[in-house]
Amino acid sequence: MTPEINQLLDWQPNAELAAIPTVSAESHRYGMRHFAIGVSIITARHGESRAGLTATAVCSVTADPPRLVVFVNKNVVANDVVLNSGALCVNVLAGDQEDVAKAFAGMIDGVHGDARFEHGQWGPLVTGAPALEGTLANFDCRVVKVFDESTHHAFLCEVLATRERNDGEALIYLNGGFRRIPQ
Repeated sequence: MTPEINQLLDWQPNAELAAIPTVSAESHRYGMRHFAIGVSIITARHGESRAGLTATAVCSVTADPPRLVVFVNKNVVANDVVLNSGALCVNVLAGDQEDVAKAFAGMIDGVHGDARFEHGQWGPLVTGAPALEGTLANFDCRVVKVFDESTHHAFLCEVLATRERNDGEALIYLNGGFRRIPQ
């Protein structure tokens, strides 16, 4: 069976714009520092292996069906665990969970690999991917498509379970630092 191609194959980019060079990676990164965005930890489990990373590249795609897209760098361990398991959990962090964000971002000396899960309380929802307790929201997902996007994989996911709370501050990342935003 041939997989369905989910792309407008007859669409063509504007030829005049295609000739203009892109900005440098450094300029792009600097500009993106001003993009305030919620902080999540993406987790996955395959057998006894579990992995996670702090991420800001998460976006809602549609509500019906309930889908998210999650971008994960191909060079991190979590990428392979997601690929092998076909599942992931998006844990949307509350303001008081900055220490967990730092642990999964590699910002705490000596904390890497499975030791990251010693920060916070973890348990499964539906897929077996670790879900952090006390977050503003958890989205437990199955991966339905994977797109190869340069240095990252874009995982298109369907949400199988959610958990949320309606109090607490949100944790965002802005201009190179974590910030808290009251609800």
